[in-house]
Amino acid sequence: MRTVELLLDQSAELAVREAWRRLADAGLPSQANHRSPTNAPHVTLAVCPELTAPIRWELAEVAATLPLPVRFSGVVRFERPTSVLAWGLDHDSALASLHRRVWEAVASDSAPETLNPFHEPGRWSPHVTLGRTRRVGAFADRRVPELLPTPPLSVHLTTLRSYDTETGALEVLQPRP
Repeated sequence: MRTVELLLDQSAELAVREAWRRLADAGLPSQANHRSPTNAPHVTLAVCPELTAPIRWELAEVAATLPLPVRFSGVVRFERPTSVLAWGLDHDSALASLHRRVWEAVASDSAPETLNPFHEPGRWSPHVTLGRTRRVGAFADRRVPELLPTPPLSVHLTTLRSYDTETGALEVLQPRP
C-alpha cells in the first residue's frame, strides 16, 4: 500500500518530536519509539494500493499548492483498532479542499475496497499522531495532555510524500515542472 502524507514545517516538526520525547520519558506509547528513519511527523491524507499515472498527475497538482498554513486544534484521542493520541488540526476549507482533491485522485484509480474509510471526506480527522498502541484506553489518563508541550499556533504543511508500506521506500511527490 502507498500512503499520501503531508509533512510539517521544521518548527512544527520539532514541537511534535518534543511531544514524542515527553510521552516516551513518561513511559507512555510514543512515536519516538518508532526508530525507522522514515518516521517523521506527518498528516496522512489517504492510502491506496499504488500511485498510478493518473493519481500521480493529480497529486502533482496538489503538491503545487503547498505550503498550506494550518492550525493545531488541540489534543485528540481515537479508539479504533488502536489507541491513538494526537494533535488535531483545524479542518478549515483550505485543508478540506486539499484533502478532497487527494481522496478523489486515489479513489479515481483504486478499487473502493482498497481505500481506508477513515480517510473518506466527511469521516477524515486531520491529525498528527503523537503515540499509538494496541492497548485500549492507554491515553485515558487526564494528565496526559499536561505532559505535552503547547503546540505551535502557526504551522505550514510543506511537502507531499508517499510511503510504500511493502518496501519501506519514501517518495517526495513533486509538482509538475
